[in-house]
Amino acid sequence: MSKTSQQIVTVPQLASDAGSEQILAAGLAAATGPVSLACSFSVEDVVLIDILHKVAPEVRVFALDTGRLNEETYEVAEALRERYALAIDWYFPERQAVEQLEREKGLFSFRANLDNRHECCRVRKVEPLGRALAGKGGWITGLRRAQSVTRTGLAAIELDQANGGLLKINPLLNWSDEQIWDYAKEHCLPVNRLHRQGYPSIGCAPCTRPIREGEHPRAGRWWWENPENKECGLHR
Repeated sequence: MSKTSQQIVTVPQLASDAGSEQILAAGLAAATGPVSLACSFSVEDVVLIDILHKVAPEVRVFALDTGRLNEETYEVAEALRERYALAIDWYFPERQAVEQLEREKGLFSFRANLDNRHECCRVRKVEPLGRALAGKGGWITGLRRAQSVTRTGLAAIELDQANGGLLKINPLLNWSDEQIWDYAKEHCLPVNRLHRQGYPSIGCAPCTRPIREGEHPRAGRWWWENPENKECGLHR
């Protein structure tokens, strides 16, 4: 996005109880270029694909294949492709960057310290995201305030300065876990099998574990780190 278009973008003001379709409509109308949904094939993203299919089928979907996703994640992607005749724009890490990282630091460098983990996420997620968002006016996410201590300050529509000032649209901002699952069940949506095996939050396989009773839903992500650090750099 050019500097000129960044300067004229304004974030729509929405009521605190605005629904997902209102948030989507406002974000799509305000964006100065194409808008895409970033999909990790979580239950939230599956819900969003179903909503978009009904109200904004022109919105494209992209996904980041880090090279370390669970097989169950690919199963959901394929189920969605078949159900909605969905064209998914896949983005992969740069081959040379992955090869260099693994040659120099091995396969599990991300568990050594926070800097190493951020480096791995930058190579496998952040750089591909930059390519996925090139030329976009906005992107849609499945972020919810209830997911994490790092997400309580989210707005329905934000200016994403970390990615060039485009709009970041969060239609499920205020949805509870119960609302998400009720919608998925009511509409018989394909859901990642790992969700029912104790994985409320699913990322790369080596960085995700099932949670124990009483743990926070994001406790299984990078479980060796403090809660305030549990973002991969996609949502800065």
